[in-house]
Amino acid sequence: MTIDDITEYLLSLGGVLPVFPEPGGAWPEISWGDSYFYYAPDGVVPTTSQPFATIVTKRYPDEPANDLDRPGAFRVNVAAGRDAFIAWTGHTPGRAPATPAPDDTIHAHPVYGSAAWLAVTNPADRTAAALRELLRTAHTRAAARFERRPG
Repeated sequence: MTIDDITEYLLSLGGVLPVFPEPGGAWPEISWGDSYFYYAPDGVVPTTSQPFATIVTKRYPDEPANDLDRPGAFRVNVAAGRDAFIAWTGHTPGRAPATPAPDDTIHAHPVYGSAAWLAVTNPADRTAAALRELLRTAHTRAAARFERRPG
């Protein structure tokens, strides 16, 4: 799977607002080159919620060491929810080890695992179907939150 494949899939789900920070924009420099996906059918970046999925191409300062600094590496992060997180890690959020995992392996996000986020570095054949399902479920959950919001 490529970043373009994942982006295309996410956009096909409907109501998705992608944010692609780049130089000269309002987003901080550390985010340039990464991708953030919000459920926002109104086209407005929500100020009270996080994206339901992200694609990052570099290690962020608050993360433990990982191998995102190698050429072409990227990680897909998904707000999976408690049930999916437990199903994939065998641990409740906050209890799963935040250790680097091999490419094409679903694992706890190294920083946001405590919030039930899962991650896959360089997804490929082994995780493609499962990752699509996790992304679809995260989209459905984000849509339900959007519909419940006041106003």
